[in-house]
Amino acid sequence: MREEAVERLRGVVRDCVSKHLYSSAIFFADKVVAATGDPADIYMQAQALFLGRQYRRALHLLNSSQIVLRDLRFRYLAAKCLEELKEWHQCLAMLGDAKVDEHGDVLSQNDGTAMYLDKDTEDHEINITSAICFLRGKAYEALENRAQARQWYKAAVKADALCYEALECLVDNYMLTCEEESSLLSSLQFGKDDRWLSSFYSCLVKKHVKEHVVEAKFRDLERETSGVASSNSSFSQTLKNNTDLLARRAEYYYQSGEYQKCFELTSMVLERDPFHLKCTLVHLVASMELGRSNDLYLMACNLVKDHPQKGLSWFAVGCYYFCIKKYDQSRRYFCKATTIDGSFPPAWVGIGNAYAAQGEGDQAMAAFRSGARLFPGCHLPPLYIGMEYMQTHNYKLAEQFFLQAKKICPSDPLVYNELGVVAYHMKEYQKAIQWFEMTLDCVSSSLSEMWEPTLVNLAHALRKLKMFQKAISCYEKALAVSTQNFSAFAGLAYTYHLQDNFDAAITYYHKALWLDPNDQFCTEMLTLALEDDCRGVDLRK
Repeated sequence: MREEAVERLRGVVRDCVSKHLYSSAIFFADKVVAATGDPADIYMQAQALFLGRQYRRALHLLNSSQIVLRDLRFRYLAAKCLEELKEWHQCLAMLGDAKVDEHGDVLSQNDGTAMYLDKDTEDHEINITSAICFLRGKAYEALENRAQARQWYKAAVKADALCYEALECLVDNYMLTCEEESSLLSSLQFGKDDRWLSSFYSCLVKKHVKEHVVEAKFRDLERETSGVASSNSSFSQTLKNNTDLLARRAEYYYQSGEYQKCFELTSMVLERDPFHLKCTLVHLVASMELGRSNDLYLMACNLVKDHPQKGLSWFAVGCYYFCIKKYDQSRRYFCKATTIDGSFPPAWVGIGNAYAAQGEGDQAMAAFRSGARLFPGCHLPPLYIGMEYMQTHNYKLAEQFFLQAKKICPSDPLVYNELGVVAYHMKEYQKAIQWFEMTLDCVSSSLSEMWEPTLVNLAHALRKLKMFQKAISCYEKALAVSTQNFSAFAGLAYTYHLQDNFDAAITYYHKALWLDPNDQFCTEMLTLALEDDCRGVDLRK
């Protein structure tokens, strides 16, 4: 066969692959290999077989070639075939012996090869070493060796910052603590044209920090992408309205307790891209917090119809049942989600919360412990375990788990709030005040109703230490956030009562009883205040 005819057939193979005509690509690639025996053509045929899902045949072809142990491309494709065949030990053996430290630095690598034959487009592709490290991570994760998987994912993204999949696995599967995420990002090497990517990655992991920090990250990203757009005509628009970025912003709103803003943003994103699954997850949990059961029902039906093989779909069904307080059914579907995808953190948390909602503390803690073991970078399982211990008045153990959650994620205000509640129950009021003040320091500049109980708790602690004016100020701030708050009215009334300001106390006791006419404490204290007002008694003596 003449060289011109062979080159034409190579073009046909490439065109068949681009048109997804894999059987045709396999047929013509086989003829090219028969004519030339060239390693590049053998690789092209193996790739066509891989894309055509003929993994055993592709593996046999690669192993039969004399170059498989000397060319990284051949070895990597052979390992990818073994990955598809779920032969994980053989996959690791094919990739060669290597060791990596806890920081993701490869210490030694004995892959028996120093060749990489396709150098034409190396500057425009992801480093083959990074891809190999990522595949090692996937193999170790499939073998449930999550410690090794975490280290190889870190090695992959360190070898090439463009290997987004590795960072995605680390972040979405909660393999790193907040501190480890920040440390990893600071160690990545970006090209001069990839500074926007550094800002984008920062937005992926900065979900619990203060509002001005997060907004600064988004502004940096917009500025970087604007700079790229102005200097590079191929980058014709910025990422300001990119759906991935908007989904991350929505996730930040959710973590901040701004559920309505989160829901509105995810609704806008899903209108543009109805199948954006990461945004769908945020939309589901925001809908559940807002009690939007109809939206959850429609989302669950569509997801089960379109993606029955994904854990997210059955998690959506569980969210719907949880929202309408059918906890047995919700737990069943959360369990189904974990069966389909054991590395789906929200489903494990959902199982624990469903048990907790039914008062089954032991089963709830078992689910949360499984989540803590599987996702060491997720602070929610130890946080919820601590809450369960709070229910049984085991405050010392609760505090230990809250401190563990704080170590994993030191910027989540909910952790500090729970530490404050524990300290209050243990009558350590000064420590409680410190934790509650740290909670309010961590939240965004505009307090939402989610943080109104923190203000009330802080006021209670201040009242216990007889810091009445500061307590009154906190109660009034709580009422500014939520005007229908029984605890704030009752606490304010009692504080005025302790100051012998009986007129104000009586007024606020009446407001509290208007919200809850059957409250025994307020009824008794109102009667006492009326009597004391008549007698002029000083309660502080």
